[in-house]
Amino acid sequence: MRRIRNRREQRIRESGIQEIDMMNGIEFETYLTELYRGLGYIVTETKKSGDFGADLIIESGDQIVVIQAKRYKANVGVRAVQEVIAALSYYGADKGRVVTNSYFTSNAIELAKRSDIELIDRDILITKILKLKESNTS
Repeated sequence: MRRIRNRREQRIRESGIQEIDMMNGIEFETYLTELYRGLGYIVTETKKSGDFGADLIIESGDQIVVIQAKRYKANVGVRAVQEVIAALSYYGADKGRVVTNSYFTSNAIELAKRSDIELIDRDILITKILKLKESNTS
């Protein structure tokens, strides 16, 4: 058990997640912009207020994805999923995604499953960050 915990702690240290935990919401959105660009997406930031439920719009090929970014200390609730559902229609996107440095409540997970919204929690975010770091070192 200690070995697994050490591996997880090592992944967290390498990911820079502690720095993300110290960011404000706008800094987190900027971080995600650079992360997704680094992963090969075309990224458009929406305006900082009145964004109709999307902080970022990412494109890959012919697919458009709206992203709601939530840099939280607590778990992210159902409202974030509702915002992305609204953004899908407004921006004419193909998919919706909520990205957080935290985790999601059970209600948020249930609504996301029923609405086909992708949830990127802390663990998945760390994996994406490490993937980018690995691609930059090869």
